[in-house]
Amino acid sequence: MPDRSADLVFINGRIYTLDRKRPWASAVAVKGGRIVTVGEAADVAALTGAATRVVDLEGAMMMPGIVDVHAHLMMGGQAELFELRFPPTASFETLIARVGEAAAKAPEGSWIIGGQWGSDLLPKLNRLEALAALDRVSQGRPVMLRDDTYHNRWVNSQALSLAGLSASSPDPQKGSIGRDPATGALTGMMIESAAGIVERTIAQSGHYTQEMDRAAMARSIATLNSYGVTAFLDAAAMQPILAALKGLDDRGELTAWSVSAMPAVEPSFMFGIAGDELIALREQYRGAHAKPDFVKIFLDGVPGARTAAFHEPYTNDPVLGCCFRGSTIVTVPELIRWVGKCEKLGLGVKIHCAGDAAVSQALDAIDVVRSFNGLTKLKHHIAHASYIAPDDIARFAELGVVADLSPFLWYPTSFLEGHKQTMGEARALRFWPNRDLLAAGALLAGGSDWPVMPNPDPWDGIEGLVTRRNPSGAFPGAALWPEQAIDVATALEIFTINSARAIGLADTVGSIEIGKSADLIVLDRNVLETRAEDLADTKVLTTYFEGRVVYERA
Repeated sequence: MPDRSADLVFINGRIYTLDRKRPWASAVAVKGGRIVTVGEAADVAALTGAATRVVDLEGAMMMPGIVDVHAHLMMGGQAELFELRFPPTASFETLIARVGEAAAKAPEGSWIIGGQWGSDLLPKLNRLEALAALDRVSQGRPVMLRDDTYHNRWVNSQALSLAGLSASSPDPQKGSIGRDPATGALTGMMIESAAGIVERTIAQSGHYTQEMDRAAMARSIATLNSYGVTAFLDAAAMQPILAALKGLDDRGELTAWSVSAMPAVEPSFMFGIAGDELIALREQYRGAHAKPDFVKIFLDGVPGARTAAFHEPYTNDPVLGCCFRGSTIVTVPELIRWVGKCEKLGLGVKIHCAGDAAVSQALDAIDVVRSFNGLTKLKHHIAHASYIAPDDIARFAELGVVADLSPFLWYPTSFLEGHKQTMGEARALRFWPNRDLLAAGALLAGGSDWPVMPNPDPWDGIEGLVTRRNPSGAFPGAALWPEQAIDVATALEIFTINSARAIGLADTVGSIEIGKSADLIVLDRNVLETRAEDLADTKVLTTYFEGRVVYERA
């Protein structure tokens, strides 16, 4: 007679299943990494044998693991392990001081790489006086600092020289090099594709090694697990990232479900093959837990640098004039071709759209493809879904498009202050219409956009969704469009079962149901009974992936 005993049983818990048919349970049984019973103590008693490990939750809250639909794993690990870090709220003086401290410790000739300066600092940094200050403290070391969007860079004169840039260097397509308006001298500001010039210089210098890549990816997975994340979508997975994830999976070290979005075009900040050439290799990077099932398209830039595409113009600018609206990187016909091609290949498309005109264009392209193919099981994402024309909100549900809510900025930040400078305060505050999207029936999914957001802690994001206030206490008293706040239960769905649906893993993860992977997290509080203002303080005590402990709080 076969042994029916479970490998692992949890009892005496407040288990929030995210299964609407049975929201709460007190006991769960796991066998072979899958959930075999969800219920009460009596339901698991018959499955508890001599070899069964029994965990008494002692009334603690358990829920499914978090699903992060927008993260950049390699960059996140590199930032944690190898780069200078400072918050986007850091002042210019703090930024300069931190670079000086790093330069004093750095070997001669080595790069100082770090971030993230706030978008609201861009006008101040884009000046010769600021570049001179950076040059003074860097002691001859080349410096590259990323902004809070990861779209733009500020570099010193040594870095400009190594990149072969001078006042006579032309602006690259889809980007610009900062110049003093009076003299034309370079300021060190590198916007959009111009950032890639310096990033490529660093990559070609041999600064990054395979050992660093492996360490960065392992660190990223461990970091995600510590916040309760057990599934994610890497939002711009070049070949080294795909290879690292497959390698971890083959060695049994990938402790989260991994879905990857392969760039349709080589991004300015990452290098290697992209598009058809990369997509053709996808099956060699597929594993038990590694699934290269999406394609990434960057449709526009970011509002703070005036590179996002909007229906209405930006504020007046001495260089761009009075009526500049930004522009998209990909034409509508090109976008239609990409969406159609991906549907034939069974791939979802994640489209970066920071401005409302880019959102409209993405929806228009998907609408054309839907007119031929109809609705499919594939989920296409509009990444960020932050500024949306009112008439477009209903189209998300009508077209079956996922609103990828990332990053965690549903509250006042320096990021938003940068938007106010370029868009005007009234328009900038119409940021993240989350409640309106929900009311329209759209599928909302939660993503961190780590390391664009300095850490991928979902509880910070969940509090922001609920309060629309900054959980750190910065910008006290201010709330961002508070009418768009949602309740805690809905926020939990967004970060679990909704996100699982969005990345094609709803049959495997996202809720505590029989047959699903035993990806479970134990919390230090019942978040449904916690004050909204305290949600960001939530700590994960234990993370289980396929029934085994992959993180335990000391």
